[in-house]
Amino acid sequence: MEPDFDLLVIGGGINGCGIARDASGRGLSVCLAEMNDIASATSASSTKLFHGGLRYLEYFEFRLVREALIEREVLLKAMPHIAWPMRFVLPYHKSMRFDLSTPTSKILSAVMPWMKGRRPAWLIRLGLFMYDNLGGREILPGTTRLDLRSAPEGKPLKKRFEKAYEYSDCWVEDSRLVVLNARDAEQRGASIRTREKVVSANVVDGVWHVEMQNTLTGAGTKVTAGMVVNAAGPWVGDVLRGTLKSNQQGNVRLVRGSHIVTKRLFEHDKCYFFQGTDGRIIFAIPYETDFTLIGTTDADHPDPSQKPECTPEECDYLINFINEYLENPIEAVDVVWSYSGVRPLYDDGASSASAATRDYVLKLDKSRGAPSLNVFGGKITTYRRLAESALDLVSEVYPKTPKSWTAGVALPGGDFPVDGVDNLIKAATSRYPFLTNRWAKRLVRAYGCEVHDILGDANSVADLGVDFGADLTEREVIWLIDKEYARSAEDVVWRRSKLGLRMTKAQITNLDIWIQSHLQADQSAVAQGGQ
Repeated sequence: MEPDFDLLVIGGGINGCGIARDASGRGLSVCLAEMNDIASATSASSTKLFHGGLRYLEYFEFRLVREALIEREVLLKAMPHIAWPMRFVLPYHKSMRFDLSTPTSKILSAVMPWMKGRRPAWLIRLGLFMYDNLGGREILPGTTRLDLRSAPEGKPLKKRFEKAYEYSDCWVEDSRLVVLNARDAEQRGASIRTREKVVSANVVDGVWHVEMQNTLTGAGTKVTAGMVVNAAGPWVGDVLRGTLKSNQQGNVRLVRGSHIVTKRLFEHDKCYFFQGTDGRIIFAIPYETDFTLIGTTDADHPDPSQKPECTPEECDYLINFINEYLENPIEAVDVVWSYSGVRPLYDDGASSASAATRDYVLKLDKSRGAPSLNVFGGKITTYRRLAESALDLVSEVYPKTPKSWTAGVALPGGDFPVDGVDNLIKAATSRYPFLTNRWAKRLVRAYGCEVHDILGDANSVADLGVDFGADLTEREVIWLIDKEYARSAEDVVWRRSKLGLRMTKAQITNLDIWIQSHLQADQSAVAQGGQ
């Protein structure tokens, strides 16, 4: 029989949506099933960075770092509205230690035992030299030195930090990245089905017969596919063995990463890269204009069904960590929000969660009579390359699949120059004089050149409908429902945006009531139209 789809992708995180987009753009018919909201788990809970992974050099992960470094600029060109360059400040002092379990530290400790685990300045500079040159740079500037005694970057820090290295990486709006990949996949023909959980998958005559259940209504759906792609993130092992009933070897190590958010701790727009006495690192990042994002932790999280949360111990760890650097220490009462995500890392047998590889592993399984592809690990920076690698394996099943195409191709709203954000903001405030500069900037940073599609012919704030607070209006919410799969206030204020930081609980509740009412009205209209 001819299947409904060439590919059924299980999982609406960055890997699943990236694969769906790439495959759809190559002419394959694709169905993506996500049991919750798009980017509802790991992909919305990252540290929001496109980075090569400076510390991975200590683990000799040169291929991964090189690939990620190259990808930074490829991705910047494709999504300049939701990703942008950022400078990172790495303070240095003589007593700083590093993880004695890394390959680099073991070699140095053997050759120079007097170091006692310290990262010497020459080692940091060597790492940054490699970081500057492994992947090549066209947009991002290289490493420089800072004198923290006179530089503004030294003002928030304790006086014992006198010098620092400054290097380049990039920021990304992680959950928006996932949504835009899903939208682009849909525009290229994919069927994106949120709130649809794959409950069974069986092979009949060389074709996958898949049953799905809507997690909101309980309604069942059946589809057939020539191939299944298991990109279920933390649930990849459950899907592999429970749903696909595969005996293929491959284990995932679930690692919880927690973050805290405080009011803004420094005035400049650069990020700090802090090293701890336990060998770990954290970032302190300018966040949503008025806040600072601090993270992350690394802790094993063996049960994917247990919702990850930043524990009091993890919160204290991050506070104590950053207070080793800050002139004005923070306390638990300064934390305005926290979040936690589970990273599904490939289990390479590392002794600690921090040491587990961030590389991805793809395994093609043909043992069931119809092929499946299982995706282990990965990091947000290399999602596009992971998708290309996945399609290389898909091409073994569908040999007429065209070659890769996604490098540099703009995501929705991103078809403008990397340095064009300011011009879009000016155009928006000129066309819509009722927008404040701050409001226009938020809209452009979220939607890029699609801002005009959202605001349409509005001539005043009143034309945008209900004001839900924090400059969130009815017209924007309808766009998020119709175009970006939003079905709840949580989807809107914590994943499509971070307006939950600025809205009251009452405002969020009212928004959710409005969304549910709007969805019910739409369903009633569809039902009446079908009669």
